[in-house]
Amino acid sequence: MNLEVFEAFNNGQLRLPGKTISFAEIPWSKHPVFEGLELKHILTAKDTNGEYSYHLVRIAPNKSILDHIHETQLETHEVLAGEGTCINDGQELAYAPGVISIIPKAVHHEVHAGQDGLYLFAKFFPALC
Repeated sequence: MNLEVFEAFNNGQLRLPGKTISFAEIPWSKHPVFEGLELKHILTAKDTNGEYSYHLVRIAPNKSILDHIHETQLETHEVLAGEGTCINDGQELAYAPGVISIIPKAVHHEVHAGQDGLYLFAKFFPALC
């Protein structure tokens, strides 16, 4: 598995006029419910006045984000590395690098990592946290 793109994001930067945020300085956070799921919160509600949030997501090999719903957020996934599947509104979608998936608000979804894990760039509108 090629992790070069994911590592570029993991050690990348957000560049804004007058401000640069180094991703390497943002710690990984373990998800409080889903085992094997870690998040790096690039931008949160406090940074965007609640309008959106950006997160790097890493799911350990053969682990899952089980069925859940976001009542008020549209969610997008950009697959950076690894493989897996997403069940989006009852339909199974294959996840591989280069895939982008959109999950509308109030739609049930789950994500399952394959044997090498799964690495995503997830965005929420409005912000998740």
